Amino acid sequence: MTLSTSSGFFVTGTDTEVGKTLVSGALILKLRKAGIRTIAFKPVVAGTYIDASGQTLNEDLETLRIASGLKSGEQSLCPFVLDVAAAPHLVAQKNKVHLDATLILDEFNALTSVFDSVVVEGAGGFLVPLNEQEDLGDVAQAMDLPVILVVGMRLGCINHALLTCEAIASRQLKIAGWVANTLAEEMPLLSENIQTLKDRIFAPFLGLVPTLPQQLQKSENAPYSIEALGFAAEHIKLPT
Repeated sequence: MTLSTSSGFFVTGTDTEVGKTLVSGALILKLRKAGIRTIAFKPVVAGTYIDASGQTLNEDLETLRIASGLKSGEQSLCPFVLDVAAAPHLVAQKNKVHLDATLILDEFNALTSVFDSVVVEGAGGFLVPLNEQEDLGDVAQAMDLPVILVVGMRLGCINHALLTCEAIASRQLKIAGWVANTLAEEMPLLSENIQTLKDRIFAPFLGLVPTLPQQLQKSENAPYSIEALGFAAEHIKLPT
């Protein structure tokens, strides 16, 4: 077990809907398969649905729960669950909720005392605001975990990835590696875009996740299946 895998990772992305949850779940599966007691954590989520049994759920949290081997409701993975799928700080303001970084860090630290590794999945991009003073970059800096960047491979991703790398470096955080995620449709010049990113991101390339086969694609208001997470896990490697 290396130092980095024993403490965990902070997973961020070039944007929202770029595959952070899929990659986070895949990383958790690989860590657990390596015998490392691992759990997921998410500082905040925005957007819920009601399942067939009447439970109010978030699909990202349910995916992370599946990856962590937890039953529904077995363990709190997120201190702030907001119902509306929009910028978290705006939804929180509207609902008079204060997204408190200290509370987020307290819950994170409680998990680190029980588990060998905590995979933290951010919300949206790296600098998503929490409140008037703090953003997720501040939370990542306080956690001081190595960062894994998920790049959603679509037009504009090179600029988004390089800007995100600069933001991460400005917080004195180590980028442990980056993952290219193909998304629903393969972009033109995919391999050339990946090579450009390899030439400019000074961190290990951890793999390319292809478009999920049709039978593994996630339906709306539902988590990824364990099979989908396993498929993604086959295409990435853990940082060393």
